Amino acid sequence: MTIRALACQEIVEVITDYLEGAMDADLRASFETHLAGCPHCTHYVEQIRAMIDLSGTIEAEALSPQFRAGLLEAFRGFAR
Repeated sequence: MTIRALACQEIVEVITDYLEGAMDADLRASFETHLAGCPHCTHYVEQIRAMIDLSGTIEAEALSPQFRAGLLEAFRGFAR
């Protein structure tokens, strides 16, 4: 296993793979080593997890038509 130093920006770029369990073992070890020494990135990961948990409780029918339209507009141009 190879552990390399990751910059905070790299953590932001690969967090989705980390949270989805789609990271190879070496990168995961590097990611977790960085988290162990960086309270800012640890807090960021916690915030993203909380946002995912919260968003999973929202039902589309509970959103106002204006809010739903705003979400659709925001993601319409999102790169896939």
